[in-house]
Amino acid sequence: MQTDKNGTTYRVREKQKQTDNSPRIMQLRREFAEHPSRGLTPVTLAAIMTDAEQGNLLGQCYLAEDVEEKDGHIYAELFKRRMALTSVPFRVEPPRNASAQEKKDAANYNDVLTDIPNFEDVLFNMADGILKGFSNIEFHWERYHDFRLPADFQHRPATWFQLSPHNQDKLVLRNGTVEGEALEPFGWIQHRHAAKSGYVARSGLIRQLAWPFIFKNYSVRDLAEFLEIYGIPIRIGKYPAGASPDEKNRLLQAVWSVGHNSAGIMPKGMEMDFIEAAKGGGEPFMTMMSWCERIQSKVILGQTLTAQVDSSGSQALGNVHNEVRLDIRNHDLRQLASTLNRDLLWPMHMLNGKSYNGDPRRLPQIKFDIEEAEDIKLFSESLPALVGLGMKIPSAWAHGKLSIPQAENGEAVLGVAAAPAVPAPSDKTAALRLAIASLKAEVPEKDLADQFAAQLRVKSAPVMQKLLKPVEELVANATSLEDLLQQLLQLEGKLDESELAEVMQLALSTAELAGRFDVAAGN
Repeated sequence: MQTDKNGTTYRVREKQKQTDNSPRIMQLRREFAEHPSRGLTPVTLAAIMTDAEQGNLLGQCYLAEDVEEKDGHIYAELFKRRMALTSVPFRVEPPRNASAQEKKDAANYNDVLTDIPNFEDVLFNMADGILKGFSNIEFHWERYHDFRLPADFQHRPATWFQLSPHNQDKLVLRNGTVEGEALEPFGWIQHRHAAKSGYVARSGLIRQLAWPFIFKNYSVRDLAEFLEIYGIPIRIGKYPAGASPDEKNRLLQAVWSVGHNSAGIMPKGMEMDFIEAAKGGGEPFMTMMSWCERIQSKVILGQTLTAQVDSSGSQALGNVHNEVRLDIRNHDLRQLASTLNRDLLWPMHMLNGKSYNGDPRRLPQIKFDIEEAEDIKLFSESLPALVGLGMKIPSAWAHGKLSIPQAENGEAVLGVAAAPAVPAPSDKTAALRLAIASLKAEVPEKDLADQFAAQLRVKSAPVMQKLLKPVEELVANATSLEDLLQQLLQLEGKLDESELAEVMQLALSTAELAGRFDVAAGN
Protein backbone atom coordinates (compact mmCIF):
# COMPACT_ATOMS: atom_id res chain seq x y z
CA MET A 1 0.00 0.00 0.00
CA GLN A 2 1.17 3.52 -0.83
CA THR A 3 -0.07 6.97 0.08
CA ASP A 4 -0.06 10.08 -2.07
CA LYS A 5 0.58 13.58 -0.79
CA ASN A 6 -3.13 14.06 0.01
CA GLY A 7 -3.27 10.98 2.24
CA THR A 8 -5.10 8.77 -0.28
CA THR A 9 -3.95 5.16 -0.07
CA TYR A 10 -3.63 3.03 -3.16
CA ARG A 11 -1.98 -0.17 -4.32
CA VAL A 12 -0.24 -0.59 -7.67
CA ARG A 13 0.85 -3.94 -9.10
CA GLU A 14 3.92 -3.23 -11.16
CA LYS A 15 4.91 -6.74 -12.20
CA GLN A 16 1.87 -9.05 -12.30
CA LYS A 17 -1.59 -8.60 -13.72
CA GLN A 18 -4.79 -9.72 -12.08
CA THR A 19 -5.36 -12.45 -14.66
CA ASP A 20 -1.82 -13.78 -14.19
CA ASN A 21 -1.71 -14.26 -10.42
CA SER A 22 -5.21 -15.52 -9.60
CA PRO A 23 -5.55 -19.35 -9.88
CA ARG A 24 -9.32 -19.16 -10.36
CA ILE A 25 -9.06 -16.66 -13.19
CA MET A 26 -6.13 -18.29 -14.95
CA GLN A 27 -8.44 -21.16 -15.88
CA LEU A 28 -10.08 -18.80 -18.41
CA ARG A 29 -7.00 -19.17 -20.63
CA ARG A 30 -7.74 -22.89 -21.03
CA GLU A 31 -11.34 -22.51 -22.14
CA PHE A 32 -12.36 -23.43 -25.67
CA ALA A 33 -14.77 -21.22 -27.55
CA GLU A 34 -18.33 -22.27 -28.08
CA HIS A 35 -20.19 -21.62 -31.34
CA PRO A 36 -23.87 -20.92 -30.72
CA SER A 37 -24.33 -19.91 -34.36
CA ARG A 38 -24.30 -23.58 -35.40
CA GLY A 39 -27.89 -24.48 -36.15
CA LEU A 40 -29.01 -21.08 -34.90
CA THR A 41 -32.79 -20.55 -35.05
CA PRO A 42 -34.95 -17.60 -33.99
CA VAL A 43 -35.98 -19.55 -30.89
CA THR A 44 -32.38 -20.21 -29.76
CA LEU A 45 -31.39 -16.64 -30.60
CA ALA A 46 -34.18 -15.27 -28.42
CA ALA A 47 -33.04 -17.58 -25.60
CA ILE A 48 -29.44 -16.32 -25.87
CA MET A 49 -30.57 -12.70 -25.64
CA THR A 50 -32.85 -13.45 -22.70
CA ASP A 51 -29.96 -15.10 -20.84
CA ALA A 52 -27.81 -12.01 -21.48
CA GLU A 53 -30.51 -9.76 -20.04
CA GLN A 54 -30.53 -11.94 -16.91
CA GLY A 55 -26.78 -11.58 -16.42
CA ASN A 56 -25.31 -14.49 -18.38
CA LEU A 57 -23.31 -12.79 -21.12
CA LEU A 58 -21.42 -15.88 -22.24
CA GLY A 59 -23.75 -17.03 -25.03
CA GLN A 60 -24.20 -13.50 -26.44
CA CYS A 61 -20.45 -12.86 -26.46
CA TYR A 62 -19.71 -16.16 -28.20
CA LEU A 63 -22.45 -15.37 -30.72
CA ALA A 64 -20.86 -11.95 -31.38
CA GLU A 65 -17.55 -13.64 -32.17
CA ASP A 66 -19.27 -16.08 -34.55
CA VAL A 67 -21.21 -13.33 -36.32
CA GLU A 68 -18.06 -11.26 -36.92
CA GLU A 69 -16.14 -14.30 -38.19
CA LYS A 70 -18.83 -15.86 -40.41
CA ASP A 71 -20.41 -12.80 -41.99
CA GLY A 72 -17.89 -11.01 -44.20
CA HIS A 73 -20.13 -7.98 -44.66
CA ILE A 74 -20.52 -7.40 -40.92
CA TYR A 75 -16.77 -7.83 -40.41
CA ALA A 76 -15.94 -5.36 -43.18
CA GLU A 77 -18.33 -2.69 -41.88
CA LEU A 78 -17.18 -3.10 -38.27
CA PHE A 79 -13.55 -2.97 -39.36
CA LYS A 80 -14.14 0.32 -41.20
CA ARG A 81 -15.86 1.86 -38.19
CA ARG A 82 -13.15 0.69 -35.77
CA MET A 83 -10.26 1.54 -38.08
CA ALA A 84 -11.56 5.11 -38.53
CA LEU A 85 -10.97 5.71 -34.82
CA THR A 86 -7.26 4.91 -34.93
CA SER A 87 -6.27 7.54 -37.51
CA VAL A 88 -7.53 10.63 -35.64
CA PRO A 89 -4.76 12.55 -33.83
CA PHE A 90 -5.20 13.35 -30.13
CA ARG A 91 -3.61 15.58 -27.56
CA VAL A 92 -3.67 15.96 -23.78
CA GLU A 93 -4.98 19.38 -22.78
CA PRO A 94 -4.59 20.99 -19.35
CA PRO A 95 -7.67 22.26 -17.48
CA ARG A 96 -9.07 25.72 -18.11
CA ASN A 97 -6.95 28.62 -16.83
CA ALA A 98 -4.13 26.16 -16.17
CA SER A 99 -1.12 27.00 -14.09
CA ALA A 100 2.41 26.53 -15.37
CA GLN A 101 2.74 23.19 -13.53
CA GLU A 102 -0.59 21.92 -14.90
CA LYS A 103 0.54 22.73 -18.41
CA LYS A 104 3.82 20.96 -17.81
CA ASP A 105 2.07 17.85 -16.46
CA ALA A 106 -0.30 17.74 -19.45
CA ALA A 107 2.65 18.01 -21.83
CA ASN A 108 4.38 15.11 -20.05
CA TYR A 109 1.28 12.91 -20.29
CA ASN A 110 0.91 13.80 -23.96
CA ASP A 111 4.49 12.64 -24.59
CA VAL A 112 3.92 9.41 -22.64
CA LEU A 113 0.78 8.44 -24.55
CA THR A 114 2.31 9.41 -27.89
CA ASP A 115 5.35 7.24 -27.18
CA ILE A 116 3.33 4.14 -26.21
CA PRO A 117 4.08 1.54 -28.92
CA ASN A 118 1.05 0.69 -31.03
CA PHE A 119 -1.31 2.89 -29.03
CA GLU A 120 -3.58 2.70 -32.09
CA ASP A 121 -4.13 -0.98 -31.25
CA VAL A 122 -5.42 0.06 -27.84
CA LEU A 123 -8.02 2.28 -29.50
CA PHE A 124 -8.90 -0.45 -31.99
CA ASN A 125 -9.41 -3.02 -29.22
CA MET A 126 -11.46 -0.61 -27.15
CA ALA A 127 -13.77 -0.26 -30.15
CA ASP A 128 -14.57 -3.97 -29.84
CA GLY A 129 -17.25 -2.73 -27.45
CA ILE A 130 -19.23 -1.39 -30.42
CA LEU A 131 -20.36 -4.94 -31.19
CA LYS A 132 -20.41 -6.49 -27.71
CA GLY A 133 -21.26 -3.50 -25.56
CA PHE A 134 -18.01 -3.50 -23.59
CA SER A 135 -14.28 -4.06 -24.03
CA ASN A 136 -11.74 -4.52 -21.24
CA ILE A 137 -7.98 -4.02 -21.62
CA GLU A 138 -5.60 -5.03 -18.87
CA PHE A 139 -2.23 -3.34 -18.26
CA HIS A 140 0.33 -2.86 -15.53
CA TRP A 141 2.61 -0.04 -14.37
CA GLU A 142 6.35 0.19 -14.83
CA ARG A 143 8.65 2.55 -13.00
CA TYR A 144 10.96 4.85 -14.94
CA HIS A 145 12.97 6.87 -12.42
CA ASP A 146 10.23 8.61 -10.41
CA PHE A 147 7.63 8.27 -13.16
CA ARG A 148 5.15 5.39 -13.45
CA LEU A 149 4.24 4.42 -16.99
CA PRO A 150 1.40 2.17 -18.21
CA ALA A 151 2.67 -0.79 -20.22
CA ASP A 152 1.77 -4.14 -21.79
CA PHE A 153 -1.82 -3.47 -22.83
CA GLN A 154 -3.69 -6.75 -23.37
CA HIS A 155 -7.23 -7.00 -24.69
CA ARG A 156 -9.16 -9.65 -22.76
CA PRO A 157 -11.95 -11.63 -24.47
CA ALA A 158 -15.47 -10.59 -23.60
CA THR A 159 -16.22 -14.16 -22.56
CA TRP A 160 -13.95 -13.72 -19.50
CA PHE A 161 -16.52 -11.46 -17.85
CA GLN A 162 -19.95 -11.69 -16.30
CA LEU A 163 -22.40 -9.30 -14.73
CA SER A 164 -22.52 -8.85 -11.01
CA PRO A 165 -25.69 -10.46 -9.59
CA HIS A 166 -26.28 -7.28 -7.58
CA ASN A 167 -25.64 -4.73 -10.33
CA GLN A 168 -26.54 -5.25 -14.00
CA ASP A 169 -24.09 -2.51 -15.02
CA LYS A 170 -21.04 -3.88 -13.17
CA LEU A 171 -18.70 -6.28 -14.95
CA VAL A 172 -16.65 -8.76 -12.96
CA LEU A 173 -14.24 -11.51 -13.92
CA ARG A 174 -15.59 -15.04 -14.14
CA ASN A 175 -13.98 -17.27 -11.52
CA GLY A 176 -16.50 -20.08 -11.16
CA THR A 177 -18.52 -18.35 -8.47
CA VAL A 178 -21.82 -16.50 -8.59
CA GLU A 179 -20.29 -13.26 -7.38
CA GLY A 180 -17.26 -13.28 -9.69
CA GLU A 181 -14.13 -11.27 -8.95
CA ALA A 182 -14.08 -7.49 -9.05
CA LEU A 183 -11.61 -5.80 -11.39
CA GLU A 184 -8.67 -4.28 -9.60
CA PRO A 185 -8.40 -0.49 -9.87
CA PHE A 186 -5.56 1.10 -11.80
CA GLY A 187 -5.14 -2.08 -13.84
CA TRP A 188 -7.94 -2.04 -16.40
CA ILE A 189 -9.33 0.15 -19.16
CA GLN A 190 -13.03 -0.67 -18.83
CA HIS A 191 -14.74 0.69 -21.91
CA ARG A 192 -18.53 0.62 -22.08
CA HIS A 193 -19.61 1.57 -25.56
CA ALA A 194 -23.15 2.87 -25.66
CA ALA A 195 -24.07 2.02 -29.25
CA LYS A 196 -27.62 2.23 -27.91
CA SER A 197 -29.07 3.26 -24.60
CA GLY A 198 -29.50 0.57 -21.98
CA TYR A 199 -27.48 -1.44 -19.50
CA VAL A 200 -24.33 -3.19 -20.62
CA ALA A 201 -25.98 -6.43 -21.80
CA ARG A 202 -28.19 -4.52 -24.26
CA SER A 203 -25.87 -1.71 -25.40
CA GLY A 204 -23.93 -3.63 -28.10
CA LEU A 205 -24.86 -3.83 -31.78
CA ILE A 206 -24.92 -7.63 -31.66
CA ARG A 207 -28.58 -7.48 -30.64
CA GLN A 208 -29.43 -5.59 -33.83
CA LEU A 209 -27.12 -7.52 -36.14
CA ALA A 210 -28.04 -11.02 -35.00
CA TRP A 211 -31.48 -10.96 -36.63
CA PRO A 212 -30.42 -9.97 -40.17
CA PHE A 213 -27.50 -12.39 -39.72
CA ILE A 214 -29.83 -15.36 -39.18
CA PHE A 215 -32.24 -14.34 -41.96
CA LYS A 216 -29.34 -13.87 -44.36
CA ASN A 217 -27.99 -17.32 -43.52
CA TYR A 218 -31.40 -18.84 -44.21
CA SER A 219 -31.32 -17.24 -47.69
CA VAL A 220 -27.75 -18.42 -48.31
CA ARG A 221 -28.71 -21.96 -47.34
CA ASP A 222 -31.81 -21.90 -49.55
CA LEU A 223 -29.81 -20.53 -52.50
CA ALA A 224 -27.19 -23.27 -52.11
CA GLU A 225 -29.96 -25.91 -52.00
CA PHE A 226 -31.60 -24.41 -55.09
CA LEU A 227 -28.33 -24.51 -57.03
CA GLU A 228 -27.65 -28.05 -55.90
CA ILE A 229 -31.04 -29.31 -57.10
CA TYR A 230 -31.68 -27.17 -60.16
CA GLY A 231 -28.27 -25.84 -61.13
CA ILE A 232 -27.31 -29.05 -62.99
CA PRO A 233 -29.67 -30.60 -65.60
CA ILE A 234 -31.33 -33.84 -64.49
CA ARG A 235 -30.28 -36.92 -66.51
CA ILE A 236 -32.85 -39.63 -67.12
CA GLY A 237 -32.05 -42.93 -68.87
CA LYS A 238 -34.74 -44.85 -70.72
CA TYR A 239 -34.46 -48.60 -71.32
CA PRO A 240 -36.71 -50.64 -73.62
CA ALA A 241 -39.33 -53.00 -72.32
CA GLY A 242 -37.95 -56.38 -71.38
CA ALA A 243 -34.47 -55.10 -70.52
CA SER A 244 -32.54 -57.37 -68.23
CA PRO A 245 -31.22 -56.27 -64.81
CA ASP A 246 -27.71 -56.25 -66.23
CA GLU A 247 -28.77 -53.84 -68.99
CA LYS A 248 -30.49 -51.60 -66.44
CA ASN A 249 -27.33 -51.47 -64.33
CA ARG A 250 -25.23 -50.64 -67.39
CA LEU A 251 -27.65 -47.80 -68.25
CA LEU A 252 -27.49 -46.46 -64.68
CA GLN A 253 -23.69 -46.52 -64.79
CA ALA A 254 -23.79 -44.66 -68.10
CA VAL A 255 -26.04 -41.96 -66.58
CA TRP A 256 -23.65 -41.54 -63.66
CA SER A 257 -20.61 -41.43 -65.96
CA VAL A 258 -22.14 -38.76 -68.18
CA GLY A 259 -22.87 -36.61 -65.13
CA HIS A 260 -19.43 -36.81 -63.55
CA ASN A 261 -17.08 -37.63 -66.41
CA SER A 262 -19.01 -36.12 -69.36
CA ALA A 263 -18.63 -39.49 -71.12
CA GLY A 264 -20.19 -42.91 -70.98
CA ILE A 265 -21.55 -45.85 -72.98
CA MET A 266 -24.84 -47.77 -72.95
CA PRO A 267 -26.47 -50.51 -75.04
CA LYS A 268 -27.95 -49.62 -78.41
CA GLY A 269 -31.65 -48.95 -78.26
CA MET A 270 -31.53 -47.20 -74.91
CA GLU A 271 -32.04 -43.44 -74.58
CA MET A 272 -30.86 -40.66 -72.28
CA ASP A 273 -32.71 -37.36 -71.79
CA PHE A 274 -31.42 -34.16 -70.11
CA ILE A 275 -34.26 -32.40 -68.30
CA GLU A 276 -33.85 -28.63 -68.32
CA ALA A 277 -33.46 -26.95 -64.94
CA ALA A 278 -36.40 -25.19 -63.37
CA LYS A 279 -37.34 -21.84 -64.87
CA GLY A 280 -36.96 -20.11 -61.51
CA GLY A 281 -33.78 -18.32 -60.44
CA GLY A 282 -31.86 -17.18 -57.43
CA GLU A 283 -33.12 -13.56 -57.55
CA PRO A 284 -35.46 -13.89 -54.54
CA PHE A 285 -32.65 -15.22 -52.38
CA MET A 286 -30.21 -12.52 -53.55
CA THR A 287 -32.86 -9.87 -52.85
CA MET A 288 -33.23 -11.11 -49.29
CA MET A 289 -29.47 -11.24 -48.80
CA SER A 290 -29.06 -7.69 -50.18
CA TRP A 291 -31.79 -6.42 -47.86
CA CYS A 292 -30.05 -7.98 -44.86
CA GLU A 293 -26.71 -6.43 -45.83
CA ARG A 294 -28.28 -2.99 -46.24
CA ILE A 295 -29.76 -3.28 -42.76
CA GLN A 296 -26.36 -4.31 -41.40
CA SER A 297 -24.67 -1.32 -43.07
CA LYS A 298 -27.25 1.06 -41.65
CA VAL A 299 -26.88 -0.38 -38.15
CA ILE A 300 -23.07 -0.14 -38.19
CA LEU A 301 -22.34 2.93 -40.34
CA GLY A 302 -25.70 4.69 -40.34
CA GLN A 303 -25.96 4.62 -44.15
CA THR A 304 -25.26 2.50 -47.22
CA LEU A 305 -23.61 4.62 -49.93
CA THR A 306 -20.13 4.41 -48.39
CA ALA A 307 -20.55 0.65 -47.98
CA GLN A 308 -21.76 -0.49 -51.40
CA VAL A 309 -22.46 0.81 -54.90
CA ASP A 310 -26.04 1.87 -55.53
CA SER A 311 -27.17 3.09 -58.95
CA SER A 312 -29.69 5.42 -57.30
CA GLY A 313 -26.97 7.35 -55.51
CA SER A 314 -25.51 10.74 -56.37
CA GLN A 315 -22.51 12.75 -55.31
CA ALA A 316 -24.60 15.07 -53.12
CA LEU A 317 -26.33 12.14 -51.44
CA GLY A 318 -22.99 10.39 -51.01
CA ASN A 319 -21.60 13.49 -49.26
CA VAL A 320 -24.58 13.52 -46.89
CA HIS A 321 -24.05 9.83 -46.11
CA ASN A 322 -20.35 10.43 -45.51
CA GLU A 323 -21.22 13.19 -43.03
CA VAL A 324 -23.42 10.70 -41.19
CA ARG A 325 -20.46 8.33 -40.95
CA LEU A 326 -18.27 11.16 -39.59
CA ASP A 327 -20.90 11.98 -36.97
CA ILE A 328 -20.82 8.35 -35.80
CA ARG A 329 -17.00 8.40 -35.74
CA ASN A 330 -16.98 11.55 -33.62
CA HIS A 331 -19.54 10.03 -31.25
CA ASP A 332 -17.34 6.95 -30.84
CA LEU A 333 -14.22 9.05 -30.22
CA ARG A 334 -15.93 11.05 -27.49
CA GLN A 335 -16.79 7.79 -25.69
CA LEU A 336 -13.21 6.51 -26.07
CA ALA A 337 -11.83 9.78 -24.71
CA SER A 338 -14.13 9.61 -21.68
CA THR A 339 -12.94 6.09 -20.85
CA LEU A 340 -9.25 6.94 -21.34
CA ASN A 341 -9.57 10.02 -19.14
CA ARG A 342 -11.13 7.97 -16.34
CA ASP A 343 -9.12 4.73 -16.47
CA LEU A 344 -5.73 5.82 -17.83
CA LEU A 345 -5.07 9.54 -17.60
CA TRP A 346 -6.56 10.06 -14.14
CA PRO A 347 -4.45 7.26 -12.52
CA MET A 348 -1.38 8.57 -14.36
CA HIS A 349 -2.05 12.04 -13.01
CA MET A 350 -2.63 10.72 -9.49
CA LEU A 351 0.61 8.73 -9.50
CA ASN A 352 2.86 11.28 -11.23
CA GLY A 353 1.25 14.70 -11.36
CA LYS A 354 2.94 17.40 -9.31
CA SER A 355 -0.14 19.56 -9.80
CA TYR A 356 -2.58 16.88 -8.60
CA ASN A 357 -4.74 18.15 -5.73
CA GLY A 358 -7.67 15.73 -5.76
CA ASP A 359 -10.00 18.20 -7.50
CA PRO A 360 -11.70 16.35 -10.41
CA ARG A 361 -12.27 19.67 -12.16
CA ARG A 362 -8.50 20.21 -12.49
CA LEU A 363 -7.73 16.98 -14.33
CA PRO A 364 -6.13 17.03 -17.79
CA GLN A 365 -8.25 15.70 -20.63
CA ILE A 366 -7.57 13.69 -23.80
CA LYS A 367 -9.06 15.47 -26.80
CA PHE A 368 -9.35 13.96 -30.27
CA ASP A 369 -8.95 16.36 -33.17
CA ILE A 370 -12.38 15.82 -34.77
CA GLU A 371 -12.73 19.34 -36.17
CA GLU A 372 -12.71 19.38 -39.96
CA ALA A 373 -10.42 21.99 -41.54
CA GLU A 374 -12.24 24.88 -43.20
CA ASP A 375 -11.73 25.97 -46.79
CA ILE A 376 -8.48 27.97 -46.77
CA LYS A 377 -9.36 29.87 -49.96
CA LEU A 378 -12.74 30.92 -48.53
CA PHE A 379 -11.17 32.06 -45.27
CA SER A 380 -8.39 33.97 -47.06
CA GLU A 381 -11.02 35.96 -48.95
CA SER A 382 -13.48 36.55 -46.10
CA LEU A 383 -11.20 37.22 -43.12
CA PRO A 384 -9.52 40.38 -44.54
CA ALA A 385 -12.96 41.84 -45.30
CA LEU A 386 -14.23 41.05 -41.79
CA VAL A 387 -11.11 42.52 -40.20
CA GLY A 388 -11.59 45.62 -42.38
CA LEU A 389 -15.09 46.03 -40.88
CA GLY A 390 -13.55 46.22 -37.43
CA MET A 391 -14.03 42.67 -36.17
CA LYS A 392 -11.37 41.63 -33.66
CA ILE A 393 -10.63 38.00 -34.61
CA PRO A 394 -8.10 36.07 -32.49
CA SER A 395 -5.35 34.47 -34.53
CA ALA A 396 -5.62 31.29 -32.43
CA TRP A 397 -9.23 30.86 -33.58
CA ALA A 398 -8.22 31.16 -37.25
CA HIS A 399 -5.36 28.68 -36.73
CA GLY A 400 -7.77 26.21 -35.18
CA LYS A 401 -10.39 26.54 -37.91
CA LEU A 402 -7.82 25.95 -40.64
CA SER A 403 -5.97 23.21 -38.69
CA ILE A 404 -2.73 25.18 -39.07
CA PRO A 405 -0.42 24.90 -36.03
CA GLN A 406 0.95 28.06 -34.50
CA ALA A 407 4.68 28.60 -34.75
CA GLU A 408 6.82 27.90 -31.71
CA ASN A 409 9.33 30.38 -30.37
CA GLY A 410 12.12 30.86 -32.87
CA GLU A 411 10.50 28.65 -35.51
CA ALA A 412 10.73 29.84 -39.10
CA VAL A 413 7.43 31.07 -40.53
CA LEU A 414 6.16 31.85 -43.99
CA GLY A 415 5.86 35.46 -45.10
CA VAL A 416 4.85 37.63 -48.05
CA ALA A 417 7.72 38.53 -50.37
CA ALA A 418 8.53 42.24 -50.24
CA ALA A 419 7.93 44.29 -53.41
CA PRO A 420 11.05 45.76 -55.06
CA ALA A 421 11.82 49.21 -53.69
CA VAL A 422 11.48 52.20 -56.04
CA PRO A 423 13.75 55.13 -55.20
CA ALA A 424 11.76 58.20 -54.36
CA PRO A 425 12.61 61.33 -56.43
CA SER A 426 14.22 64.20 -54.58
CA ASP A 427 11.95 66.87 -56.06
CA LYS A 428 9.03 67.37 -58.45
CA THR A 429 11.32 67.75 -61.47
CA ALA A 430 12.95 64.38 -60.89
CA ALA A 431 9.53 62.77 -60.47
CA LEU A 432 8.32 64.29 -63.77
CA ARG A 433 11.41 63.07 -65.59
CA LEU A 434 10.93 59.59 -64.19
CA ALA A 435 7.30 59.53 -65.38
CA ILE A 436 8.21 60.71 -68.88
CA ALA A 437 10.98 58.13 -69.16
CA SER A 438 8.55 55.42 -68.09
CA LEU A 439 6.00 56.45 -70.70
CA LYS A 440 8.62 56.54 -73.42
CA ALA A 441 9.81 53.09 -72.48
CA GLU A 442 6.29 51.66 -72.57
CA VAL A 443 4.96 53.48 -75.70
CA PRO A 444 7.28 53.37 -78.74
CA GLU A 445 7.31 56.35 -81.08
CA LYS A 446 5.33 55.95 -84.33
CA ASP A 447 7.02 56.57 -87.66
CA LEU A 448 5.71 59.08 -90.26
CA ALA A 449 3.80 56.48 -92.31
CA ASP A 450 1.86 55.33 -89.22
CA GLN A 451 0.92 58.90 -88.42
CA PHE A 452 -0.46 59.50 -91.95
CA ALA A 453 -2.39 56.23 -91.85
CA ALA A 454 -4.00 57.17 -88.55
CA GLN A 455 -4.95 60.58 -89.83
CA LEU A 456 -6.45 59.06 -92.99
CA ARG A 457 -8.63 56.72 -90.90
CA VAL A 458 -9.96 59.69 -88.93
CA LYS A 459 -10.72 61.84 -92.00
CA SER A 460 -12.28 59.07 -94.07
CA ALA A 461 -14.50 57.60 -91.33
CA PRO A 462 -17.53 59.98 -91.87
CA VAL A 463 -17.25 59.65 -95.67
CA MET A 464 -17.14 55.83 -95.52
CA GLN A 465 -20.08 55.74 -93.10
CA LYS A 466 -22.17 57.90 -95.49
CA LEU A 467 -21.13 55.78 -98.48
CA LEU A 468 -22.00 52.46 -96.80
CA LYS A 469 -25.28 53.57 -95.25
CA PRO A 470 -27.46 52.46 -98.23
CA VAL A 471 -25.72 49.08 -98.23
CA GLU A 472 -26.39 48.64 -94.49
CA GLU A 473 -30.07 49.44 -95.01
CA LEU A 474 -30.34 46.82 -97.73
CA VAL A 475 -28.71 44.16 -95.55
CA ALA A 476 -31.01 44.99 -92.63
CA ASN A 477 -34.17 44.72 -94.75
CA ALA A 478 -33.18 41.76 -96.95
CA THR A 479 -35.39 38.65 -96.80
CA SER A 480 -33.00 36.30 -98.58
CA LEU A 481 -29.48 36.15 -99.97
CA GLU A 482 -30.71 36.20 -103.59
CA ASP A 483 -32.85 39.27 -102.92
CA LEU A 484 -29.85 41.04 -101.33
CA LEU A 485 -27.62 40.32 -104.33
CA GLN A 486 -30.24 41.74 -106.73
CA GLN A 487 -30.60 44.95 -104.71
CA LEU A 488 -26.82 45.42 -104.46
CA LEU A 489 -26.55 45.20 -108.25
CA GLN A 490 -29.15 47.95 -108.55
CA LEU A 491 -26.94 50.29 -106.49
CA GLU A 492 -24.31 50.33 -109.24
CA GLY A 493 -23.73 53.87 -110.41
CA LYS A 494 -25.96 55.39 -107.69
CA LEU A 495 -23.40 55.75 -104.87
CA ASP A 496 -21.63 59.14 -104.64
CA GLU A 497 -17.86 58.48 -104.43
CA SER A 498 -16.73 62.05 -104.97
CA GLU A 499 -16.19 62.91 -101.30
CA LEU A 500 -14.11 59.76 -100.72
CA ALA A 501 -12.06 60.53 -103.83
CA GLU A 502 -11.30 64.02 -102.52
CA VAL A 503 -10.11 62.64 -99.16
CA MET A 504 -7.90 60.04 -100.84
CA GLN A 505 -6.46 62.60 -103.24
CA LEU A 506 -5.63 64.93 -100.35
CA ALA A 507 -3.98 62.09 -98.41
CA LEU A 508 -1.86 60.98 -101.35
CA SER A 509 -0.74 64.55 -102.09
CA THR A 510 0.22 65.09 -98.44
CA ALA A 511 2.19 61.84 -98.34
CA GLU A 512 4.04 62.76 -101.51
CA LEU A 513 4.99 66.17 -100.16
CA ALA A 514 6.14 64.63 -96.87
CA GLY A 515 8.28 62.15 -98.75
CA ARG A 516 9.94 64.91 -100.76
CA PHE A 517 10.61 66.82 -97.52
CA ASP A 518 12.31 63.77 -95.95
CA VAL A 519 14.49 63.29 -99.05
CA ALA A 520 15.48 66.94 -99.08
CA ALA A 521 16.23 66.85 -95.35
CA GLY A 522 18.36 63.71 -95.73
CA ASN A 523 16.20 61.50 -93.46
